Amino acid sequence: MGAVRIPSRRQAELWRRLAEVNDPELDEPITEMGFVERAQMASDGSVEIDFRLPTYWCSPNFAFLMLDGVRRALDQLSWSPAYRVKLHDHMFADEVNRGMEAGKTFGDIFAQLAEDQDLGALRDTFRMKAFKRRQEAVLRGFRQHGLTDREILGMDLPAYDVARFEAGEAANQKPRYRAALLERFADRQADDPVFVTWEGQSIPVGALSAHLAELRGVRVNMEFNGALCRGLKQTRYKELDVVEGEPTLVDFIMDRVPARAAPTA
Repeated sequence: MGAVRIPSRRQAELWRRLAEVNDPELDEPITEMGFVERAQMASDGSVEIDFRLPTYWCSPNFAFLMLDGVRRALDQLSWSPAYRVKLHDHMFADEVNRGMEAGKTFGDIFAQLAEDQDLGALRDTFRMKAFKRRQEAVLRGFRQHGLTDREILGMDLPAYDVARFEAGEAANQKPRYRAALLERFADRQADDPVFVTWEGQSIPVGALSAHLAELRGVRVNMEFNGALCRGLKQTRYKELDVVEGEPTLVDFIMDRVPARAAPTA
């Protein structure tokens, strides 16, 4: 009997869904961070995921949020497969894997591990940081594109949607900021300003530079954590590849981490 051919469209859909799951602290896809070590589909359509975090002691709450994101992603697959997700080399791997094999939900598994921590509040904190990081990239992109602060802050959703950047950080973050904005403010009208604070307040034209300085602090902190995370993972698993353009710990030590520039369209 010949080998069973697995449809490439299903494999592509699997990786596309997994790429929609972000590390909650870094706001970067778990696939780009290298946390998904294996995503394999069997001939019967079932899926097996091997998941590995950069350190043995990564917060169980962070692990929960990512694994719960993986579960949600797998539940959205068009062919509704059975699946197995296995956490490796983590201090709570045994408890997590035993719980999943027993059919427990991630919420049940982590309820005891999380103790009294409010995961809902933790999610909101990470959403806020992601909102600010994405907004900063797009705001800087529009400034580099030549728009005045007044034009930027007066932009509504239709104008935002037709604006274009060439490939770069602003182009990458533009649809992601839109998604974060509408998640945060689901009742926004089309003619409402696109750029507001996390609290929903308007940004005065004369205050945009100060607002960007605040956002830069959020971004630098997240990028430092990302560099640390990648460095720990590379050291732990003897990985040598570094994504071109990504800051490393040396860049932070030498204070050479400028805002990522978006090419002028």
